[in-house]
Amino acid sequence: MNFISAIEKRWLTVNSNICVGLDPYPEKFPASIQNLPNPIFEFNKAIIDATHDLVCCYKPQFAHYAALDALASLKQTIAYIKESYPDIPVILDSKRGDIGTTAAMYAKEAFDVYKADAVTVNPYMGIDTIAPFTEYKDKGVVVLCRTSNPGASELQNLISQGKTLYETVAELASKNWNNNNNILLVVGATAADEMARIRELTGNMIFLVPGIGAQGGDLSAVLRAGSTQNKTGLIINSSRGILYASQGDDFAQAARAETQRLVHACQEIYQSF
Repeated sequence: MNFISAIEKRWLTVNSNICVGLDPYPEKFPASIQNLPNPIFEFNKAIIDATHDLVCCYKPQFAHYAALDALASLKQTIAYIKESYPDIPVILDSKRGDIGTTAAMYAKEAFDVYKADAVTVNPYMGIDTIAPFTEYKDKGVVVLCRTSNPGASELQNLISQGKTLYETVAELASKNWNNNNNILLVVGATAADEMARIRELTGNMIFLVPGIGAQGGDLSAVLRAGSTQNKTGLIINSSRGILYASQGDDFAQAARAETQRLVHACQEIYQSF
């Protein structure tokens, strides 16, 4: 089963479009976890076990492991998901953006070394960045389009030949680059107006949506702007808001409660339109 099909199946199976971002900050772990021999994996494992029946996927952020010299914990976390909950896809958030043999090696890293089901990619260098990833036909390639950070508009909203840069990326990703039908787009929750325009340009393409939770994105605005006609099409990511809902020994239960809250909020909003 390819990544797109796996996500669509999860949407139906658990009636949820919530993704939990696995971004470790060990200083926020409770002391009972910090004192374990492998605290990052043990923290992730507890979060995964507490939320697995509520999510459509997980998304570990590569830099949070690399900067902590914890890439072994990243591999162990992904392997645990694969072994324990094989129906849940994993997006490796590494935002790779290079060309030629280097891009091919980044694709190999994500898919062969870490066994991710999808990876985020920066399209600034054009098709030469994207193609080595899309050649893995069963994997997902999540292309940055209109991101959630405050400075995104400095480049992404620039206009050339009557189009913004994010519109150009959306059109290229959905029409020119997507020969294997395995591209998704990153569209931030803090840019609902742009999201509506990107939905117009890309049809039923799936969007990975960061910015809900700690970044303050408006969930209702996002669902109304970005959903497809059948009220799917979105992967709503929350990282810090779920992982650190509590920094006490009840962190896993608190993470589950926050995930449930988001799932129910999405369901209620969908029922209203």
